[in-house]
Amino acid sequence: MVDVSQHELVPEHTLLEDDELEEVLSEYDIDSTDLPKIKRTDPALPDEAEAGDVIKIVRDSRTTDQSIVYRLVVE
Repeated sequence: MVDVSQHELVPEHTLLEDDELEEVLSEYDIDSTDLPKIKRTDPALPDEAEAGDVIKIVRDSRTTDQSIVYRLVVE
């Protein structure tokens, strides 16, 4: 079976640690539930991601070199 998360077109998905998450939430003055959602069944997610975790996604960008977005994992 093919591991979709390793495909060259899939951006980097990393699980945020608690301290990193607190920094992000305080920087934007939001709660984790305010973040856009991503389903736990998404094949690009790290295997250890569980509902309630926050994922950092780093994409290549033509204008800013890299674009960073955050998603809340949901069932």
